[in-house]
Amino acid sequence: MTHDAPDANPSSPQLLWAEDGSPRSGRFGDVYFSKDDGLSETRAVFLGGCNMPEVWQGRTRFTVGELGFGTGLNIITLIDLWRRHRPGDGLLHVFSVEGYPLTRAEAERALAAWPDVADTASALLEQWPSQCPGFHRLDLPQWGVTIDLAIGEVEWALAQWQGKADAWFLDGFSPALNPGMWSEDIMAAVAEHSADGCHLATFTVAGAVRRALAANGFSVAKCPGHGRKRERLEARKEGVRPTAAPPSIAIIGAGIAGSALARAARAQGLSPVVIEARHPGAEASGFPAALVTPRLDAGDAFISGLYAQALERANQLYRRIPSAILAQGVLQLEHVERDANRYDKIAAQPLWPEGAMIRLSASDASAHLNEKMPMGGLMMADAFALSPAKALEAWLSDTPLVMARVEALTRSEDGWTLTDDEGQSLGTFDHVVLAAGWGTAHLRPGLSLAPVAGQADWTTDDKATPEPAVAWGGYSVPTGNGLLFGATHDRGVDAPEPSQEASERNRATLSEVLPVRWSRHADAPLNRRTAVRATTPDRLPICGTVEDGLHVLTGLGSRGFCAAPLLAEHLISHIVDAPSPLPATWGRRLQPR
Repeated sequence: MTHDAPDANPSSPQLLWAEDGSPRSGRFGDVYFSKDDGLSETRAVFLGGCNMPEVWQGRTRFTVGELGFGTGLNIITLIDLWRRHRPGDGLLHVFSVEGYPLTRAEAERALAAWPDVADTASALLEQWPSQCPGFHRLDLPQWGVTIDLAIGEVEWALAQWQGKADAWFLDGFSPALNPGMWSEDIMAAVAEHSADGCHLATFTVAGAVRRALAANGFSVAKCPGHGRKRERLEARKEGVRPTAAPPSIAIIGAGIAGSALARAARAQGLSPVVIEARHPGAEASGFPAALVTPRLDAGDAFISGLYAQALERANQLYRRIPSAILAQGVLQLEHVERDANRYDKIAAQPLWPEGAMIRLSASDASAHLNEKMPMGGLMMADAFALSPAKALEAWLSDTPLVMARVEALTRSEDGWTLTDDEGQSLGTFDHVVLAAGWGTAHLRPGLSLAPVAGQADWTTDDKATPEPAVAWGGYSVPTGNGLLFGATHDRGVDAPEPSQEASERNRATLSEVLPVRWSRHADAPLNRRTAVRATTPDRLPICGTVEDGLHVLTGLGSRGFCAAPLLAEHLISHIVDAPSPLPATWGRRLQPR
């Protein structure tokens, strides 16, 4: 048996490698799989035990839950079967829990034993999540597969998951070695998250597991085991999960919130309609560059966790858009003395992958920016500058766009009817999502939205050398052919006009913080633009249901390009009754109510 290097990480599985190359958890003293027949065991115990692929035939959606993600072999084998027997345009959703995650390198080494599923394994490894605690969404849209991996304690993960499984794989380490994974409370939570007709399979026939499943509504049967194991369990919950036709949905607003909603809706098999008063990106999403940065918080675990997850998902989705990323990494400068201690705490949070948050000294920041800086900063390596136009174009390209100003929403038995400013009906829909930024306040008063107007300026110079993205309260961002900088914050202003006075404020701010940079752009042609940010009293987005069939995604402030992709998936998931990527308590904090 060979050991990996000692690992002080409390969430490490303390991996060991047998002489035949198979992985073993030093923490629990149990194997992940048999090197001789691990793949066939997975197929027999879990896929066969849940009657796959027959169980999903004729279904448009199918959800599988798993306790014990491990090397990912069970899920890879499941996806491999799904690829070959996918029902039409069916969507497979997987939820799995892992308390002691493997690194990508460890998983790759373990999975090399199974060339039969190598291409599926490779696709998953390309998206292998960090070892940070929390929910991580991975998706393989080419096969209609979405995976939500919860890294943390199983009790927490099941309490926070907002889904019901059509099948469960119970594959934690053995009850004798890891009893917490098999307790009565855990089995009750599994049952609570099981749809009618749910199938369940596991390798263990331990009496306590059988009794707990039976006590929670499963009919349990011992079945012939696989290999050296004489028996295994199959269980079934009575009933049939109902199915429903895809609902109709209208999205009001074609900024980043509306575009992200359109993408998320299509990914869930819907055919959304987007309604926009002017043109995509007409308001706050229409600048030539945008920063995709998290809201940093050293004290509130919800805020810091939400934006860490949002940044991870934003990275995954925007990087699929050709030429959308303008610059990688954003340096957040210390602006006042207390920032140093705050950034120290943020960089030490376990939410960030290794190397994602790096503290820079004043000399480090100076070297990065090529000019003398009086203080250091926080290098947000996973943050980036984005081309909004590329993102909006990509996410709206396959969605009907209706150019109209919605003036009224009327509820009837048939759904929500939208009326334009000339009194003409724009259609009736099962669901309507308000995603018009500050414009949402006109359509739904009482959401506690407030306007903050801002002007940003940018230079145009096709010969300009791209420069690092940097923020400090203001910001300086490369656009691809110049530099965007600003922005002003004028609270309570809801109809701003571009002005020379605001441009002077922006120039003064940039020249004070980055005088050398400003000197390189001072003579370039200058453009300016204003927009209104929709803000809330607690600076948190509003995301959820206002009343039956009417939903809202707004209040994104200056973090819309970071938060919108994840929050759009959360909202659309609730509309179609699919599992949300967000922990339940987080979703409740964002609700309009």
